[in-house]
Amino acid sequence: MTGFREQGSGVPLMLLHGISSGAASWHKQMALKGFRVMAWDMPGYGESPMLAVERPNAGDYADALAAMLDRTGVWQVVLVGHSLGALVASAFAAKYPERVLYLVLADAAQGYGQATPEQREQVWRSREQQMALGGEIMAQTRAANLLRSGARVEDIATVASGMRKLRSEGYLAAAWMLVHDDIHGWLKRYSGSFEVWCGEQDAITQPELVQGLALRYGMPFIAILQAGHASYLDNDKIFNQQLLRINEEVRDECTN
Repeated sequence: MTGFREQGSGVPLMLLHGISSGAASWHKQMALKGFRVMAWDMPGYGESPMLAVERPNAGDYADALAAMLDRTGVWQVVLVGHSLGALVASAFAAKYPERVLYLVLADAAQGYGQATPEQREQVWRSREQQMALGGEIMAQTRAANLLRSGARVEDIATVASGMRKLRSEGYLAAAWMLVHDDIHGWLKRYSGSFEVWCGEQDAITQPELVQGLALRYGMPFIAILQAGHASYLDNDKIFNQQLLRINEEVRDECTN
């Protein structure tokens, strides 16, 4: 299946990447024991086709995710959304709550839907300008910003590789969603529980803002030590330990 990678067997784990990334960035999670790990290139990323909607919201991406899961024969998933993927994960949980075994919002991008028109325009223009420079320039100038200070060379290379592979139309469609949608519009429709995680050195979605998201809904917050925005790369040990804990909790619920 194009734009999709999976490995292992067990509890289905669906990993959603951020705006300047792709499915390949989850390579440190693919071999997690007890999970059927699935990483998806969102529409307009990798080899995944664009959405039919020109100016999508997170619900349009969520519908595409539901259709993709249908094609793989998967009904329920542990859903982990990173950065912009957290916005999509929240929309999926709101629209398809019966399909969510467990929801994790990591280093969550909350969207600018509630911002002033001037701020939204500013964010949109900056994203347009980034894309106009191209993925190579983005990789050279921004890759290290997504990681902790003193990040491993191979992790910077992973982030840079994702940026180099960006497709302009896919990136801009996702940027449109980021600028015009709002995570709270979806989460207030979701009555289930979720967890919020954030790298303690996240310079993109600041930890205090991400923790504020958890506090707003009374949900658990986990700070991932020695990690920047791409916390699943910077400190994959802690990130993966938390996923394995969730695996045990989900299996316990299923056997009770």
